[in-house]
Amino acid sequence: ATSRAIDDASRKIALLPAANTSLALNVLLSLVRQAGAALPPGYDIEIVETHHRHKVDAPSGTALALGRAASDGRGETPAPPTLTGAAPGPRAAGGVGYSVARGGDVVGEHEVRFLGSGEQLRLSHIATDRAIFARGALTAASWLVGRPAGRYSMADVLGLKSTT
Repeated sequence: ATSRAIDDASRKIALLPAANTSLALNVLLSLVRQAGAALPPGYDIEIVETHHRHKVDAPSGTALALGRAASDGRGETPAPPTLTGAAPGPRAAGGVGYSVARGGDVVGEHEVRFLGSGEQLRLSHIATDRAIFARGALTAASWLVGRPAGRYSMADVLGLKSTT
């Protein structure tokens, strides 16, 4: 569905569009946004992600969402994704870099690295069972019951600042 169709429907019913319903991953999004806001601009941001060999998109939608969260925290408009993992030469300052690996049966691993001079902050999430997405969706559906019409997010479900 298009964003406009979702907005139109949310005027009539409670909706919660979510690309990833993992509860812990949605907490990670909030933490990444907070880190982006708290750390000075001199920190480079790299997202390192690994998925099974059959995954088609690279970087993944979740990796891109993490990059948007970091950029939002910094008050920046996200730039188009730059794959930096195998790029020759020095890294350009600013923006968010992405490194992608595909292999085996990895459900999903995401690590956000804030790389400063003399220190690093690493925040990560590892999915080992796809059932986490179903459990998160059920948690969200239960939370939506009885809510007024509107567009909600997993951040709302978890009591975090809304990301929509």
